[in-house]
Amino acid sequence: MNKWFYINACMLVLVLWNILNYPSFPSLPVHILFGGLGAGFFLFNWTRHAVFSTIRDTPERRKKIKFANLSKKAMPFHRWTGTTALILIVIHGIYVIQRFGFAWRHFKLLSGVIAGIVLAVLVATGWIRRYRPVRIWRRAHLYLALILFFLLSIHLLL
Repeated sequence: MNKWFYINACMLVLVLWNILNYPSFPSLPVHILFGGLGAGFFLFNWTRHAVFSTIRDTPERRKKIKFANLSKKAMPFHRWTGTTALILIVIHGIYVIQRFGFAWRHFKLLSGVIAGIVLAVLVATGWIRRYRPVRIWRRAHLYLALILFFLLSIHLLL
């Protein structure tokens, strides 16, 4: 297993920890449900990075073939999963702003807004790559996903 599988598992635990430790759990507000679902869809897509890293790093041919076939099965859903994550996170943001208002001084809100913008650009670069597959879009897509991963962790830790 690649280190990214373990890092993704830690992020999933962090998402679940935030949901389970919400003060009104098990009766969760709608914005928490949409945020958790959006984070889950993003993490599902980000796990492909761990799969590709494992394919690159492992010397065992059987393991490479196994992970390549697994990734090939998930590929048709990758763009749609990312787009669904964006839609869920936009709905999450709308509910948060309706419930708490919009104030730049709250770091959790600020990190969420920045993460939402990065997610929108990430989804856009993913769709652009379908029609114009050049190296700059691939790298932009990868680096934006990495930035979003860390922004999501900051958002969850605040």
